[in-house]
Amino acid sequence: MHTFLKTIKTIAAVGALCLATTTIVQAAEYKVAFIARAQADSFAAWLANAIQDEAKKYPDMKVDVMDSQADDAKENAFIENAVANKYDLIIVQPNNGEAQRPYVERAVKDGVKVITTNARIKNIPGSSSVDADPYAQAAVNARLALKQVPQNANVVVLDGPSGNMHADMRRDAWQKEFFAKRPDVKIVGEQIAHWNKEEAMRYMEDWVQANPKIDAIISMNDNMAAGALEAVKADPRFTGILAYGVDGTAEAMLLIQSGKMTSTALQNAYDLAAKNISVAHDLVTGKVKQIDTDIDCPLVTKDNVAEFIAIHKKSGAIK
Repeated sequence: MHTFLKTIKTIAAVGALCLATTTIVQAAEYKVAFIARAQADSFAAWLANAIQDEAKKYPDMKVDVMDSQADDAKENAFIENAVANKYDLIIVQPNNGEAQRPYVERAVKDGVKVITTNARIKNIPGSSSVDADPYAQAAVNARLALKQVPQNANVVVLDGPSGNMHADMRRDAWQKEFFAKRPDVKIVGEQIAHWNKEEAMRYMEDWVQANPKIDAIISMNDNMAAGALEAVKADPRFTGILAYGVDGTAEAMLLIQSGKMTSTALQNAYDLAAKNISVAHDLVTGKVKQIDTDIDCPLVTKDNVAEFIAIHKKSGAIK
């Protein structure tokens, strides 16, 4: 009898151990979808890579990255599929916020947690957002340009997609903080280049054919500014042209360091990724129910570019 009881206790102990082991192995895993705007956009690619790196710090979350290729239909389909595939949370980087709005609203209504980022989609009850202030990003450049752009200058303007909150608010900042205060400045070319370097290069090639004098490139992001600069790099007529952007990409930092680009506002994708993933974890684990938060946007010029190049070197983006 004693031996029988001892055997029963041993079996019970082993069973308890197995149960405990099973509980550890089957720890909860949260599925998160990051729906990127377009990996061909250098900032979107930077953010997507940073999101993947940051997610490694959270072993209970699995993050899948999806590339919408600057196509509203593809992005909206990704949102629908993420809901259908029962993701716990979706991070949406909109291509066109208003085009994505009804799909985000439907996801929230279906009980999926959603963060909109770069740029946020405002006024969706139950959704969260992680972003930077696009007006402030452009305004720090515009205020610098007030002092730098010569009198009676000719300038070209490169815009992001119409309806994109970041594109619209950056352009609004330039209008209020620069053009309204500098009526002497003439816009000799303005086009939507969809954040794309190659599109910007093509527009700049056309503009320089029609305008032998262009004093400044005013761009709503670094990628387009870099494309415009590429178009004139071998043309001595445009030596010393001013160029302003937003994002603080590795390429822009090197252009500023070399004196080819004037300034940018840092939209630090590492900070944006860290905050997105931290907020995502807080939401899926129930620590918070909803949150809206921003990162900072410091002005980067040749005077302080070295400290920001160090950030990119640390990540391996600059060797």
